[in-house]
Amino acid sequence: MNRRVSVVMMTRDRREQVLATLRHLHDLPERPPVILVDNGSTDHTVDAVRRHFPEVTVLPQERNLGATARTLGVQAARTPYVAFSDDDSWWAPGSLDRAADRFDAAPRLGLLAARILIGPEERLDPICRQMTDSPLALADDLPGPPVLGFIACGAVVRRAAYLQVGGFNPVVFFFGEEAVLAQDLAAAGWGLAYVDDVVAHHHPQPGPTRVGRRRLEMRNRLLSTWLRRPWRTVLRQTWDLTRQARDSQVRGALWDAVQRLPAVWLNRRTLPAGVEADVRALERTNAGQSQPGSVSRPGPVSSS
Repeated sequence: MNRRVSVVMMTRDRREQVLATLRHLHDLPERPPVILVDNGSTDHTVDAVRRHFPEVTVLPQERNLGATARTLGVQAARTPYVAFSDDDSWWAPGSLDRAADRFDAAPRLGLLAARILIGPEERLDPICRQMTDSPLALADDLPGPPVLGFIACGAVVRRAAYLQVGGFNPVVFFFGEEAVLAQDLAAAGWGLAYVDDVVAHHHPQPGPTRVGRRRLEMRNRLLSTWLRRPWRTVLRQTWDLTRQARDSQVRGALWDAVQRLPAVWLNRRTLPAGVEADVRALERTNAGQSQPGSVSRPGPVSSS
């Protein structure tokens, strides 16, 4: 059993997908310890996992904690590194060992973003191409291109670094929650890098786009800006969104964000100048690749 990397998975009401994903993780040659945080499922996920995979540590929650559920899993882990899986994603054989080797060799590495292959056809996630072509300056002490974003289901973290910065921010809750954590790690001096030979498989279930997804995307992008960006950026991006308020989805996003203003105020801290400069460089590079008010890549919709 691999004692360097644990796998933390969170889920909500997706029992059959959880069981299928756990089978993939169980078959890995590394045999990593697996911790499942259940976000208040009502479909007997917890009972099914305990029955079929008694070796999995299950942390059932009475309510939906969003992305912060992962922090409970990281706290429970007893390995120096933690890989995240969603209930529809798993790691390729050998990838967790390779990830641990990268962390062992790079003491400043706080987060490793893996190559993500989508579906049975194993299409490369477009975000991985963006990370490969990162405009940020290369760092000799990192194992790949430096990044300031990632996809949670294809990320491995140094446990100490993750806990140092508090993990995923509760204000954003879920959907695009990666942005603030990436910025917080960089602000604390940790490096984030894309490593192509560490591979995660992501098999999202086909189906219609969830109702309210666009509204949630816009809300969380705005909340992320309010939490960490300088006031001039906060005012500009808020005004840009407000100008679109004829759209009912935009109005809803603004209203939802305003409801979280007290929590934003308590959690707000601006980024160091160097990290803010890197964020701006990425914004310039990615200009036009996404619509105003959107997030580049949300997490899975199952746990929100």
